[in-house]
Amino acid sequence: MIRKASIERKTSETEIRVSLNLDEYTRGKMDTGSGFLDHMLDLFQVHSGIGLEVYCKGDIYIDMHHSCEDIAIAMGQCMQEALGDKKGIERYGFYTVPMDEALCRAVLDFSGRFALEYHVPLQQNQIGNLDTEMIEHFFYSFAENARMNLHLDLLRGKNTHHCIEGIFKAFARATAMAISPSLRLKGVPSSKGTLNK
Repeated sequence: MIRKASIERKTSETEIRVSLNLDEYTRGKMDTGSGFLDHMLDLFQVHSGIGLEVYCKGDIYIDMHHSCEDIAIAMGQCMQEALGDKKGIERYGFYTVPMDEALCRAVLDFSGRFALEYHVPLQQNQIGNLDTEMIEHFFYSFAENARMNLHLDLLRGKNTHHCIEGIFKAFARATAMAISPSLRLKGVPSSKGTLNK
């Protein structure tokens, strides 16, 4: 069975469509209202091997806050739905990625419980029309709705674009590891017997 999910979400602030396919990679289009966020989400799909398509029409005349948050909520919900009962997956993922002078680490667990530790100090406040403080908020909303533990660390780095790009690539690679079939475990990878409660 192919693990996939689609969500349409409409509020007074945003109109969003997200489609996610964990098992069939087709490079989908990103249309978020932010060229930089489009770039980061494209990097995520390429480096995770996940088929992803994101469309958002939002109130970007205010700023990117609502769009960025609601996209992450929808992506997290899609991830949670697509993973189903999580039988046979690795569950944990970790990756360290260099991006020129930046060195970035992501460690995660699709545990059914939410936690975020974000230690990514950035020197630039904005890239394009995206406030860089929204990067933490994106990962918070994604992890909360995917019901996962997520630890993101900038080990070193100066260029803000490189630092954020490295974080997204590390997150993508760690996600790819965690959702992959386990070589040794056949059932739900938990002593409780479930990862959804």
